[in-house]
Amino acid sequence: MQKEGIIIKGIGGFYYVEAADEIYECKARGIFRKSGVKPLAGDRVLISINDNAENTIEKIYDRKNALERPPVANVDKLFIVSSVCEPKPVLLIIDRLTALATVKNIEPIVIFTKNDLDDASEFISIYKKAGIKAYSVSCVNGDGVELVKNELEGCISAFCGNTGVGKSSLLNAIDPSLTLKTGEISDKLGRGRHTTRHSEMIKVDGGYVADTPGFSSFDTEENEIILKDDLPYAFKEFEDFIGECKFTSCLHVKDKGCRIIQAVEDGEIPATRHESYCTMMEEAKNIKEWELRKK
Repeated sequence: MQKEGIIIKGIGGFYYVEAADEIYECKARGIFRKSGVKPLAGDRVLISINDNAENTIEKIYDRKNALERPPVANVDKLFIVSSVCEPKPVLLIIDRLTALATVKNIEPIVIFTKNDLDDASEFISIYKKAGIKAYSVSCVNGDGVELVKNELEGCISAFCGNTGVGKSSLLNAIDPSLTLKTGEISDKLGRGRHTTRHSEMIKVDGGYVADTPGFSSFDTEENEIILKDDLPYAFKEFEDFIGECKFTSCLHVKDKGCRIIQAVEDGEIPATRHESYCTMMEEAKNIKEWELRKK
């Protein structure tokens, strides 16, 4: 008998597939190993259910996208979590992650936590102006939590952000049955940095959330690179102005006749976003395609 399902966890060569509201333990067929394809959490698959032998993954359907670390596929939304204070937001890190999500065909959503301690409206306006959904929440009084919860329905989502910004607290506020450890507790127990590299899909409010140990902004930055030719398209607010510069070789950093720089000066593009773009472009100019192939 064969069924279609989704891989919710892979560990030790075994894959756990949810199909028709049941979980099946499966092994991947050797053909995947030979072709260099590794099944990932989030993969849509066809499995064979066998009475007297191991269940097997027969087919992995085409992926919408895949992340290297955390190893997860078909992510619809990346929730980039930052606190409005303690620690303060680092906009460059947020902008790197929104750009990486965009090039991976993942919708970036920016969440500012701890709005009971400080006002997040200045940061919210930056991302809304850039055409990116942004929310301000408090896990203490529940403000904004329902809005984030609504974004999860019917999607595969991943949450990222540095220790202490409130990722676990936010997920616990969305679904108290999760009882995830908070970063503060993990640090005290010496478990602030996970070494586990597998991912697991958790059902949350009509969707799946990738429980990805060790997934911080730095994990993603180290393993995902955007080439300079692709970088302008990773900033969606640039779209209306690309192609309108005086020179076709324009990098949109300090070039003469640059339409994007003009849009920044006119207030059409947030200045902080362009600053992040310039930093990333300086880095991207030194990266060659062969370096990507080596990874």
